[in-house]
Amino acid sequence: MQSVQRVFKVASRQAPIVQRTVQQRFNTTVASTVVKPKRSRWKTVKTVAAVGATGFVGLTFYGMYYHRHPTENPIPADPNKKTVVILGSGWASTSLLKSIDTNLYNVVIVSPRNYFLFTPLLPSCTVGTIDIRSLVEPIRFITRHKPNEVKVYEAECTDVDPEKKVITIVDNSEIKGESATSTIPYDYLVIGIGAQSQTFGIKGVEEYGCFLKEVWDAQKIRTKLMDCIETAAFPGQTPEEIERLLHMVVVGGGPTGIEYAAELHDFLVEDLTHWYPELAGKVKITLVEAMPNVLPAFSKQLIDYTESTFKEQHISILTKTAVKEVRAKEIIVQKGQDGEKEAIPYGLLVWATGNTTRPLIKKLMARYPDKQTIRRGLAVDDWLRMEGSQDIYVMGDASATKYAPTAQVAAQQGKYLARVFAQLHDVEQYEAEVEKAKTEEEKAKKMRRLQKAQNIKPFHYSHQGSLCYIGSDKAIADLPFGPGNLASGGVATFAFWRSAYISNLFSARNKWLVITDWTKKAFWGRDISRE
Repeated sequence: MQSVQRVFKVASRQAPIVQRTVQQRFNTTVASTVVKPKRSRWKTVKTVAAVGATGFVGLTFYGMYYHRHPTENPIPADPNKKTVVILGSGWASTSLLKSIDTNLYNVVIVSPRNYFLFTPLLPSCTVGTIDIRSLVEPIRFITRHKPNEVKVYEAECTDVDPEKKVITIVDNSEIKGESATSTIPYDYLVIGIGAQSQTFGIKGVEEYGCFLKEVWDAQKIRTKLMDCIETAAFPGQTPEEIERLLHMVVVGGGPTGIEYAAELHDFLVEDLTHWYPELAGKVKITLVEAMPNVLPAFSKQLIDYTESTFKEQHISILTKTAVKEVRAKEIIVQKGQDGEKEAIPYGLLVWATGNTTRPLIKKLMARYPDKQTIRRGLAVDDWLRMEGSQDIYVMGDASATKYAPTAQVAAQQGKYLARVFAQLHDVEQYEAEVEKAKTEEEKAKKMRRLQKAQNIKPFHYSHQGSLCYIGSDKAIADLPFGPGNLASGGVATFAFWRSAYISNLFSARNKWLVITDWTKKAFWGRDISRE
């Protein structure tokens, strides 16, 4: 009995200890229940960040290695394969080149320039925001990574003979060898030579205006812009002459004209103010547009936003105003149909009004007068095949379709044609297999495959939206969303604009170069040297 009492007393004394121990364990359990998820979420974030950073660095180094190590011994051209000749190195042609399977065809590229140019960012090059080399991708950077040999000729195609299936090419470089003209046979010809700037036959445009389609156009604008500024700073200039020299006129209210005016405004505000303070307040920008408003492809909401932004930036917009003549130091414009003509002095004139067909396209139109009746480009069917021909395909600005002549359309057309050529190869293969079939059952099986391959779907354009930079770190976006469109504008849209353009650059090399240029501009400003 006494032993039981002793045990009871000991247990009674230890009860608070046990109670405290239980309480401590309960508190520890609760604490671990509350804290652990926080720690685990933080660990998850760190793990995801580490994996993402590792993957990004890994992809970067892989891209660098891939870029620097082309195919060492590409398979030479096979005379038993059909030959696809691609004219041009723009959006459509380069997209086709990247996607086409060189195991199926011999591929030949003919273009006056041996590179692809990312044209949407070309206005940024005119003021030094981006270096021109950052937007250029040499064609051989693409062809030398193909498993089979792709021949590249820097030349201009001057004639196409559809009967003999031969093209004539001419070396248009300054340095020529003994052979400056040659012919190339083809089985399929793809024309993606784009278009040239439209002048509407207005006198003086080609002599005194600056276009904005090619690398040399951007270089010319940059040189002339700095010439105007330095000449205005020359001692002894009259106030009237300074006003003329510092008046920059942009003709054309499409995306190219708007973005150039925006880039020019940023250059004047962010750089010219610091380095030419005596001239900064005297610079004037005027945008001339024959239509009732700018950016006709965008929604009314975004057009109004752009016009109000330009007004804040002191960029004058002259709508319903047609240019009648361009002179060395002034342009003659007319407001409306019955308005009086007015002379506007200028120092720099940038002409960004649209496109017209190239001479080769006009020659082909003349060969098929019954089929080719559209003046803005070669008429094609739903499969991008030129009307009147079975083996000539046309894409990009060289074609006349129901779609707008944009880089987005051209790039999708190039990818589409790569799939078409793959199916055409399958058709030929199955046709040969049908002829060799020994039994009716085998022949029926091959015929089903042949019919499936022959079912080539027509080209369908998928609109991904429209973007435009409007200056002061602002952009506008008209994006498809549900049954309608999503209109957006401002600084956040500017960030989206940049990310969208970076993602659409053709190589990792170009992506890094453009990001580096933007970073340099942010820290060091733009280069104001003339050359």
